[in-house]
Amino acid sequence: MKVVFGLGNPGPSYGPTRHNIGFDVIDLYRKVHHAKTRAKIECSALVYREPNCLLVKPLTFMNESGIAVSQVIERYGVAFEDALVVYDDLDLPLGRMKLLASGGAGSHNGMRSVLSALGHENIPRLRIGIETADRCSSGRDYVLSAFSPGEWEQALPVVERAVEAVDLFLKRDIYAAMTQFNRRD
Repeated sequence: MKVVFGLGNPGPSYGPTRHNIGFDVIDLYRKVHHAKTRAKIECSALVYREPNCLLVKPLTFMNESGIAVSQVIERYGVAFEDALVVYDDLDLPLGRMKLLASGGAGSHNGMRSVLSALGHENIPRLRIGIETADRCSSGRDYVLSAFSPGEWEQALPVVERAVEAVDLFLKRDIYAAMTQFNRRD
């Protein structure tokens, strides 16, 4: 069993924000694959049980994402290398993404929570860039604001590529996904 965690904040007011791009990847994955399963609320998360994986959207706020991630991993006995965490990243420019097999949290508090709850850094992740050169607001205000239409035009192709990367991760592993998707086009 593999699991993909899309990080974000629960509730409609956070839906269109940059911080919810992990949720966007889960939603698009389900749409592309015509997923019909209904979510169950368990382990502080919405859990979609698909034939080949679990798709998870934590119901905790971003900075407490580790609660849901650790509970799902423990409940389902998922090996850490079979889990993928998808989240927004201010350390990458808008329109870029990067897959990693392990590592630190960088400036992302949600990922910091995940690593703290797990007690180590050995969990694959898919970082999706949201930084723009003309940003003039604080990081907190920026991630909690919506993409402009022009920014969404740049973000959507990377969300679509992220779905392809999730597919490869689920079929193979993080290393195959890194090899194919970490190169610059």
